[in-house]
Amino acid sequence: MTVLVPTCPQCGSTRTWKDGTRQTENGKIQRYYCRDCDYRFSETSSNKTNEPKQVQTIHREPLNTHSSLLFDRQICVTQTKGTKNLVKVEPNQQIAQREGTTDKTEIKEKLFEFSWWMNKQGYSKGTNKTYITCLRMLIKKGAKLYDPESIKLALTKQKWSPNRKCIAINSYTLFLKMNGMIWEKPRCKVTRKMPFIPTEEELDTLIAGSGKKTSTFLKLLKETAMRSGEAKRLLWINIDSQRNIITLNEPEKESNPRAWKVTTELIEMINSLPKNSHRVFGNGPINSLKTTLYRARKRLAAKLKNPRLVQISFHTFRHWKATTLYHQTKDPYYVKQFLGHKCLSNTEIYITIERTIFEPSSDEYHVRVAKEPEEIKELLETGFEYVCTKDELMFLRKRK
Repeated sequence: MTVLVPTCPQCGSTRTWKDGTRQTENGKIQRYYCRDCDYRFSETSSNKTNEPKQVQTIHREPLNTHSSLLFDRQICVTQTKGTKNLVKVEPNQQIAQREGTTDKTEIKEKLFEFSWWMNKQGYSKGTNKTYITCLRMLIKKGAKLYDPESIKLALTKQKWSPNRKCIAINSYTLFLKMNGMIWEKPRCKVTRKMPFIPTEEELDTLIAGSGKKTSTFLKLLKETAMRSGEAKRLLWINIDSQRNIITLNEPEKESNPRAWKVTTELIEMINSLPKNSHRVFGNGPINSLKTTLYRARKRLAAKLKNPRLVQISFHTFRHWKATTLYHQTKDPYYVKQFLGHKCLSNTEIYITIERTIFEPSSDEYHVRVAKEPEEIKELLETGFEYVCTKDELMFLRKRK
């Protein structure tokens, strides 16, 4: 049986989902959602014929606009009865604030309005999706959008981590800000945890055991310490194959743009990918890459009897690179620039991790004495550290 899928009237994509039904004068019509451009549209008819159905745009109007509010007015009834006042009708938003929003259609419209408002305010697509997901989870637990106390009650029912709970609180605070309301936020304290740092052999094992596209993605994260979202948006024009340079001009979290000198092996892996899009890893969602990674690490962990592989995520590569880089350079400012951090405090955690992982196992040293600049340079490049200078001789040491 052939299923007719309508195309998006805005971008022409056929990647559309059914998004509920809408009640009209002629009955119910099916609504659709475009997964490429986030556009919503519906059919113009509700018949069940085999003919392709036409689509048209749904025009919605926010509940709190000037035209949607009702006011007291006077109308003429008859010449004999004169005029009478209309009964004062409470605005929809005030009713929602007093009684809470419970209608599913109204809830979906308010969440859509909130999502559109965040887009206009400049919030990223990832933040938009996360905030909407948090509000939907709270609503499933019985919370009402305009009842802060019910939101607090729903937060206690969720078995979220403190970090996830803070994100949900911030999302509802922003929702109230859109509607000109405030609330007394519940207390939420996030304790920063030490990230998991695997060995380089474990990372290489995961890269080698993944598919072609996933292994290239992981190799890119290992050499550049990109965030997964930054790597997913990487463009072909940002790849300099002749000089082995990769440039990032679309950083996340207000980070600084960066450029890296990478290995020839990585460049060859990237160039072997199909060029079906202007993005290196295509226009699909990043969740497909995450699912592939989860399956690969679970399979390899069972095969190699190493449960530590299950703890490796995309962001683990960034933590590993930062820790290793600080161990090699002992320069936190260089690591800060490499990662694109705006503040050095975000980089300081890797100093603690490096001291723990690479703690010396003994107090025995190799000692060298040098005088000529070339000899001193060679010793420093091989890991020797400067100790002191006496009688024009430089003393250096390296732990055994």
